[in-house]
Amino acid sequence: MIFRQLFDVQSSTYTYLLGDLSSKKAIIIDPVFEQTNRDSALIEELGLTLQYSIDTHCHADHVTASWLLKQRFGCQIGSAAVIQAENTDLHFTQGDVITVGDITLEVRATPGHTDGCLTYVCHSAKLAFTGDTLLIRGCGRCDFQQGSASRLFASIKKQIFTLPDDYTLYPAHDYSGRTSTSVLEEKNHNPRIGGLASESDFVGYMQNMTLPHPKYIDIALPANLKSGKTDTDLNLPTWAPLTLTYAGIYEVSPQWVVCSMENIQLVDVRELDEVTMQRVEGAIVIPLAELKDKYQTLDKSTPVVALCRSGKRSALAVNMLKQNGFEKVANVKGGLLNWEFAGLPISH
Repeated sequence: MIFRQLFDVQSSTYTYLLGDLSSKKAIIIDPVFEQTNRDSALIEELGLTLQYSIDTHCHADHVTASWLLKQRFGCQIGSAAVIQAENTDLHFTQGDVITVGDITLEVRATPGHTDGCLTYVCHSAKLAFTGDTLLIRGCGRCDFQQGSASRLFASIKKQIFTLPDDYTLYPAHDYSGRTSTSVLEEKNHNPRIGGLASESDFVGYMQNMTLPHPKYIDIALPANLKSGKTDTDLNLPTWAPLTLTYAGIYEVSPQWVVCSMENIQLVDVRELDEVTMQRVEGAIVIPLAELKDKYQTLDKSTPVVALCRSGKRSALAVNMLKQNGFEKVANVKGGLLNWEFAGLPISH
């Protein structure tokens, strides 16, 4: 199984991408609206076909990217039936099964943080995605969205702690740099519900927590009740036929560069001895080590495309230019190696 754990710094949200090795079909769990391009780039680079975008609950701290991913990949959107979110294709209830190639997820209803919380269990890989129901050494709050500490206690005890001890648990959030835990760890060490904690212990703990009002809830909840549907255009910039790498670098094909030389600034960031041996006519030569002192010679109103031998140094140049206020900047995909492979003109 292809497995990737992705992180959104702003909301401290984990997104999970699961792909079947044989069919290359995939499912994404708890995608974040602002990370749509990042996640899409990874899906495309891994050659996956996204079948489902699903959420563990109706989030209050970020907007789901499910609707955007559906527009891009044609995948189906899934969430708990009780949420009654618009634009969903799949309305999950206790005991439902999600199948992607050889990957099977069992749906377990785990309300308490909200009334629409779900935990997705993959028995073949001995792991579960617990959303906010159970966090690493913690759990979700219970003071909004029909939350209930008693229901949360029952959900954790009956639906998660009944899994085998060696199952790995992946939460929707962590605020301390931790990435996963296990059933046994949380049974033993969770300060709210672990050890010999009773329901009254747990409820008393949760009811006496003093927590600030979620700062993003007034935006996130209405948006998530529409599965993240928005009129905002998050498509790639239109000044060129751009693609976005998983590293966050905009790229253009060398073929496009050749056809657009009159309208762009092609900057070759290789060393001078490399350029002497092999050169693209019309390119502006600024070795990478000199770019930080010479970027002012470039016109910020005209698109800049960076070039090197393989596309690695020029990717660094793209980031450097972006940090210095260049908005229309991209990398030549694959560098001169790809340029030559495409049979494009080079002076030797």
